[in-house]
Amino acid sequence: MLHASTQPFPKNLSVRELAAWQGRARLVDVREPAEFVGELGHVPHAELVPLSTLPRAAESWDRGAPIVVICRSGGRSAAAARTLEQMGFRAVMNLDGGMIAVNAAGLPVARR
Repeated sequence: MLHASTQPFPKNLSVRELAAWQGRARLVDVREPAEFVGELGHVPHAELVPLSTLPRAAESWDRGAPIVVICRSGGRSAAAARTLEQMGFRAVMNLDGGMIAVNAAGLPVARR
């Protein structure tokens, strides 16, 4: 994985830029479990970490590794990105438009 010191990280990541980060960044979906498997589905290989559990879950994560935070529309993930930055994470990106934008762009989505 790349670290923050080797490449600049955009604060907001467009759905078109997402593919470049898959496999290189931790994909963290901060929605609730029913949303993760619901109508909008989730980005393949994303891990479910509901927003309320994020600080505890992130305690052991590498603070220099890139993280893409995902939600339904970009609001909760923006809050999650701020939380992670306050915890000392240096390479946090918010998926702009969230799963609504992923679906609208016709990108691959998992629903289970």
